[in-house]
Amino acid sequence: MGQHHKVIIIGSGPAGLTAAIYTARANLAPFVIEGEPSSTSDQPGGQLMLTTEVENFPGFPEGIMGPELMGRFKEQAARFGATFLTAKATKVEFGERPLRVHVYGDVHTADSVIVSTGAQSLMLGLEAEERLIGHGLSTCATCDGFFFRGKEIAVVGGGDSAIEEATFLTKFASKVTLIHRRDSLRASKIMQDRALSNPKIEMRWNSAVTDLIGTEQLEGIMLTDTVTGTTSRMDVSGLFIAIGHRPNTDVFKGVLDMEDSGYLVTRPDSTYTNIPGVFACGDVKDHVYRQAITAAGSGCMAAIDAERWLEAQH
Repeated sequence: MGQHHKVIIIGSGPAGLTAAIYTARANLAPFVIEGEPSSTSDQPGGQLMLTTEVENFPGFPEGIMGPELMGRFKEQAARFGATFLTAKATKVEFGERPLRVHVYGDVHTADSVIVSTGAQSLMLGLEAEERLIGHGLSTCATCDGFFFRGKEIAVVGGGDSAIEEATFLTKFASKVTLIHRRDSLRASKIMQDRALSNPKIEMRWNSAVTDLIGTEQLEGIMLTDTVTGTTSRMDVSGLFIAIGHRPNTDVFKGVLDMEDSGYLVTRPDSTYTNIPGVFACGDVKDHVYRQAITAAGSGCMAAIDAERWLEAQH
């Protein structure tokens, strides 16, 4: 049996670590179950561990590497008394007090829980993705578009988010090719019109990205025609994957209220979930902004909500 804690935080990206800093400074000695190293989901430090340079986090005018930024968040939380477990929450029981969080065979109990397990970008499933993420391959136009000024880039996807990314990227790139495996877009009519009328956006229909070219930096992509099966190479300096996101909420299914898409539902203007004493923050509940700074802000909100809630219980 694990120890009992006033606050358990599940997840250690910008949201979880900001919640840890705030709850630690409130003398709540948070216990952070930070996830386990993997290239996809639930990894310590969250999605920023997969990015190279972060140029849009306030206070770092010269930019900072994603893993270093997360390292600093963690040091700050530890300095005020947060403790960490590098493992993954495998089951939760929130039906009675104390709240229980299982980590494989161990059970940790808590008066309150902050969920900050984040979300992951859906990827194409190519071997080279792991090597090239942050080196020409990206899943976030608002994060990385700036690095591709004057370059030719491509976006994969056919929904609203793909068109939004492609349209945003035309501010920087000389040309954006939108690659879609069918011959029509899923996106809303207004978004389609916007893309099709943009002189910088070129459509590449009935095409799938089947390989990435480049060892240390993306140099191009291999496309396969979904109708004829013929392959061709396209030289691009950047590829943005915009085929959707998936929140890391499997462990909370049937326990916490969530949207059909799996994102956790919180009360308006707060981080309260449907279970008293359980709070959610960051990308696990946000499918709109998805930035390190907004995740950090909602982590602060969750910590304050949890602290006030605990205060009210005693």
